[in-house]
Amino acid sequence: MENTPNQDLEKLVDLIKDIKTAMFTTAETDGTLRSRPMRTQEVKPDGFLWFFNAEDSAKTYEIQQDRHVNVSYMDDAKNTYVSVSGRARNVKDKAKIDELWHEPLKAWFPQGKDDPNISLIKVTIDQAEYWDAPSSTLVHLYGMVKATITGEPAHPGENKKINL
Repeated sequence: MENTPNQDLEKLVDLIKDIKTAMFTTAETDGTLRSRPMRTQEVKPDGFLWFFNAEDSAKTYEIQQDRHVNVSYMDDAKNTYVSVSGRARNVKDKAKIDELWHEPLKAWFPQGKDDPNISLIKVTIDQAEYWDAPSSTLVHLYGMVKATITGEPAHPGENKKINL
């Protein structure tokens, strides 16, 4: 039985909500892909991801040229891997900045949430794909041994592509 888009989105949120750092990928004007680590500030089942951004950063320029981005999440301890494709835009929203602000961000924005260079990146999720495997090494080992004995391919966990 297929999940509804809302159920898929809830599953996606559940998989990435505790993963603090993501690799955020943009495209340069010549098509070169550029990734950098960023902290997801908010992920809710509304189809948006939020990140703080320095408005004068290369990301801002790259997003203005091509809004398509990829955000990748990995949690080795839980064997969870997620790739999110979407469209990004730079947002100056004081209320949202106030809502998401926390003091450690002063390392990047010394003037606090009123720093004139502060902005947000809002990513609208278009598609995602995830791989969610049992975290137990014994479960993985059992699957590999079973696959070797039976000649059937190993099925290390759930893999699903989501279109929103």
